[in-house]
Order: sequence, then structure tokens, then C-alpha cells
Amino acid sequence: MKKTTIELENMEFYAFHGHYEEEQVVGNRFRVDLSFDVDGERAALTDELETTVSYLDVYQCVREQMEIPSHLLEHVSRRIAETLRERFPAISSLRLKVSKMAPPLGGPVEKVSVSTEWQNR
Repeated sequence: MKKTTIELENMEFYAFHGHYEEEQVVGNRFRVDLSFDVDGERAALTDELETTVSYLDVYQCVREQMEIPSHLLEHVSRRIAETLRERFPAISSLRLKVSKMAPPLGGPVEKVSVSTEWQNR
């Protein structure tokens, strides 16, 4: 196996995640960073999209999950990771970070983030 890491960095979404009711009404900006490992040998040899995981399809999967309101970033993160694992069995491991930009904490904070890692056993 030739491990290849594919990264989707700084994906931005406007979504309605948050514990407080106003967060689910007004919404906020979120950033998602994702990297995942696949066996990239066939793709490197054949130059054919069918031999790897399409990052367009992965992006669309993340977007779908970001559109579903949740109270906690941990829940959003788990949903994204589980959906990716289900739809793309060729992914052997992934690292995911979901960040809420400018969270309403009563003072200036750039972002709050939840990170998740998963490895296929």
C-alpha cells in the first residue's frame, strides 16, 4: 500500500450549529479542515479518478452534514466522520477539525475548534 494523504483545508460554511437558540436562528461562520489517507498507488499509475477517492465527493458530503443543525461541534464532527467512513470505505484514516468562527463567548475569540481522528483497524 502506498499511503496518500488528501487534504481539504479551510472549507467555509455558514451554518446554524450552537447550544443557544439565537445561534440556531442567526447562524455563524464555520471552518472545516479535513485530511484523509487512501492507497494512492493505482491512482498514481493510472491517472484515473475511479481509482481514488474524489475530493469533490468528499466536499459535498461535508457540506451536506454542515447543513444539518446541531447543538454541539462534537456532534457535527462525529456525523461528518461517520458519513465519510460509510460512503468512502477506501479511506483508511482521517483527521477532522470543525471550527466555529468568532463564537459568542463575551470577548474576542478567533474561533473554537473540535478535532477528531479516526483510523480503520
